[in-house]
Amino acid sequence: MSAYLAIIVAVLSRILPSAFHTTSVGFTAVGGGLLFFGARRSRWQMIPAVLALMATDYYPFHASAYVVTWLWYAAVCLLGNQVLTGRPSALRVAGVVLASTTSFFLISNFQVWAGGSMYAHTAAGLGACFVAAIPFYANDVMSTAITAGAFFGLPALARSISATMEEAYGRRAA
Repeated sequence: MSAYLAIIVAVLSRILPSAFHTTSVGFTAVGGGLLFFGARRSRWQMIPAVLALMATDYYPFHASAYVVTWLWYAAVCLLGNQVLTGRPSALRVAGVVLASTTSFFLISNFQVWAGGSMYAHTAAGLGACFVAAIPFYANDVMSTAITAGAFFGLPALARSISATMEEAYGRRAA
């Protein structure tokens, strides 16, 4: 159930800024939600989650512009499934947060450079594209770290509190 809640939060983080005519500047729950969903669900159950996020890529809609992003959604779900299933450590979560955000930064900005006319198709143009995207990358790292930390950390905190309370009350009863 909590995995589906993570996807709902991710979807809302994509559509609410548009609904209120604001910008999120790359600060969304998408990466953290996909990692958590992947860690908690089977591969087949990832399909609706990826489809839900695909539906948020609606403006301006050109399917060819989003194919790489959609493949990235699926890859991040699989990354969560392969690395974070079970009881993930803080180090593993941090590692996949950096891997997922860095891969999106590299792939999406390369796609912008290669497929668009905004930057010259030279090494300098590619460099300019990556430099211009650094603020978005920083926000993506922070938002993915915050959401993944919350999605993975809150259940671990609840288990710890529960175990501590059981231990404390178990000692009093004895």
